[in-house]
Amino acid sequence: MKIDGQCHCGHVTYRAEIDPDQVSICHCTDCQMLTGSAYRVTAITSRDSIRLTGNAPKLYTKVGDNGRKRLQYFCAECGSPLFTTGEGDDADEWGIRWGSIRQRHQLEPKRQIWCRSAPAWIHHLGALPGSPTD
Repeated sequence: MKIDGQCHCGHVTYRAEIDPDQVSICHCTDCQMLTGSAYRVTAITSRDSIRLTGNAPKLYTKVGDNGRKRLQYFCAECGSPLFTTGEGDDADEWGIRWGSIRQRHQLEPKRQIWCRSAPAWIHHLGALPGSPTD
């Protein structure tokens, strides 16, 4: 599937090709802290499938709970998270942050990881009252 996306302010833009079956949710504590939310949704693809069409993102490196380094790419202007990858054998697999993808509503997660870090209430969201707007 061909996608395109950008950060919140539009400084960093990209195009990519992904497999819609490779969308996942991560509940790890790093993803919780980096998003300020209960989880992060990511579309996995190869580095060769991503092409920057705007400015380059800034890089931050973090050692994850599993002991591996994770490279976090984000917009230097607005701070939006955009991509993630690893080092060495993990460097070819890149994650594109779901919220930055223009076609995100067509991409449903197919798996979850680090579920032991998920808050207990995450499984009860459907029972909460909701409103289509604020």
